[in-house]
Amino acid sequence: MSFFSGLFSNRAKLGVALVTLLLLFYLVVSAQRGWLLLTSPEIPAKLMGAAYLVLPVVGAWALIRELTFGARTEKMASILAEEGRLPVDDLPRTPGGRIVRAAADAQFPQYKAETEAAPEDWRSWFRLSCAYDAAGDRTRARRAMRQAGKLFGSKGN
Repeated sequence: MSFFSGLFSNRAKLGVALVTLLLLFYLVVSAQRGWLLLTSPEIPAKLMGAAYLVLPVVGAWALIRELTFGARTEKMASILAEEGRLPVDDLPRTPGGRIVRAAADAQFPQYKAETEAAPEDWRSWFRLSCAYDAAGDRTRARRAMRQAGKLFGSKGN
């Protein structure tokens, strides 16, 4: 079983679609309210309307960025799965289902060394991201996955 098996199941995609639709609805309502305030004759209302219109722009940018990130991550995971190079999720777990941190930390140097040896290989960055995630460091996991995505996008694969 891999770290990403089941992550992009139909249930997860349905959840993403639902949240995306809700966000799009919010962005449309925000833009509409901003426009109403912008067309008001009072200066403070116009200023609030202009500021209010920033929300949909920032929201749309964030939505597109995250959906692109997810699609690229899914594509990279499927390529690694086809190649048989996806990290195997065989780490011991606590009764609550969390990965035992000491086991993840013990496995981490292998992935770090692989990435240091091949810093231009998106596959090594992807696996390093999985190792960070297993160790509970979500910030570095996301950063490593973004690096994998950049390399994947620039070289194709």
